[in-house]
Amino acid sequence: MNRPAPVDIAHHAHLSGMFAPQRDEVDVRDLEVEGHLPDLEGSYLRNGPNPRFDPIGQYVYPIDGDGMVHRVALSGGTARYTNRFVRTPQVVAEEKAGRALWAGITDPYFPPADEVGSDLANTMRELPDINVVRHGGRLLALAEAAPPYALGSELETLGRETFGGALPVGLTAHPKIDPHTGEMVAFCYMLDAPFLTWSVFGPDGAVVRAATPIDGADRPLMVHDMALTETYIVLILAPMVFDLEKIFTGASPLDWQPELGVRIALVPRDGGAVRWFSTDTFWMWHTANAFDLPGGDVAVDYVEWRYPGALTEHDGPNPSLLRRAVIGRDGVTRTTLHDRDIEFPRIDERLWTDRHRVVATLGRSGSQRLPSGSADALFWFDVDSGADTVWSGGTLSPGEPVYLTSTSGAGYWGSIATDFTDLTSWFLVFSADDPGAGPCARVRLPIRVPAGLHGTWVPSG
Repeated sequence: MNRPAPVDIAHHAHLSGMFAPQRDEVDVRDLEVEGHLPDLEGSYLRNGPNPRFDPIGQYVYPIDGDGMVHRVALSGGTARYTNRFVRTPQVVAEEKAGRALWAGITDPYFPPADEVGSDLANTMRELPDINVVRHGGRLLALAEAAPPYALGSELETLGRETFGGALPVGLTAHPKIDPHTGEMVAFCYMLDAPFLTWSVFGPDGAVVRAATPIDGADRPLMVHDMALTETYIVLILAPMVFDLEKIFTGASPLDWQPELGVRIALVPRDGGAVRWFSTDTFWMWHTANAFDLPGGDVAVDYVEWRYPGALTEHDGPNPSLLRRAVIGRDGVTRTTLHDRDIEFPRIDERLWTDRHRVVATLGRSGSQRLPSGSADALFWFDVDSGADTVWSGGTLSPGEPVYLTSTSGAGYWGSIATDFTDLTSWFLVFSADDPGAGPCARVRLPIRVPAGLHGTWVPSG
């Protein structure tokens, strides 16, 4: 097959404006701070799709694009910014060639051996561009369903991480760390049987449960996120089915089949039999948290959509809702907690597996017309009282909010935001006690940070 044509990035919604790729890598200390940085000692890290070179063929956000990890390190009231590409073998080969060699993930084109060598010929691009976590002394850039990449103290790429060969297939982008046990629990989906596996890592990062098949998974599905309780792994399986044959017809390999409905798996963490439940069709990208209820039921809070947006050809309204599903004796009961145009739900992760009260999300205020995939507000929802708090950014478009712990015990929320008008980027810090009052500190970042995906807070020490 001939090499595909370049993507018209100037007219691509997710390759221009606030989404335009950042090609510069910098390391700048003593950043300008407006307001007062509280007693935060640690690093905010964020990953996201960022093509190293202008793409060829197709570009489907958010599953295409090379990883770039951004770090805002805070210490003693000062701030430092660093960003680095995650240098997979594909990125290294393209840097040597000075141009894109691999097409998008939905393209039936793979570079030949005379361009990339026999080891990389006819391979797919690796995409550790979704999330970044730290566990057991490892800093990991996470992909959708593949081995993560380990990063060093200066965000340099150390290499593909297979955990000593114990997880050669890898894991997905949203493992969960149990704050009580220190374990990291993960899952991975695959295109062939057994289709879904789960694994556990001890507090030291060692694999204590290698990839274990989930009985009852019967087809290859895209499953982006999971939730964790003291007792269960919660997996919501929406009917986004992989059909690789479609690539060779020029169509997406992802096929939305709403007639299949949604299946939910409660996977006992003690290795017991999987409990399966069914409910009406919906799509879910992200969970906020889950917890066990008296009597054996499970509650999970998540953002629900009618269908998966840009990944399908479905038309029509697609509102998002913060919902709670109770799963157990009465099957699956779903109730709406808040009706807003939102995504990226986060909580204070020290409460994972326990009851939580506040869910923070990214969203749209409805007061202005925004580019596709952009936001202009942050919301904090009280799931007990039903109250919500809103901060409208005006010309600032914030990213995913992440909870920041301080040395004094006070809580804060952090978010990278970019100004629509001049494309300057800022790191914003909000007091968790009164986030609606706006940022207590704004850190001016030295370069524009493209709108991206997921991050984490890593306290010092």
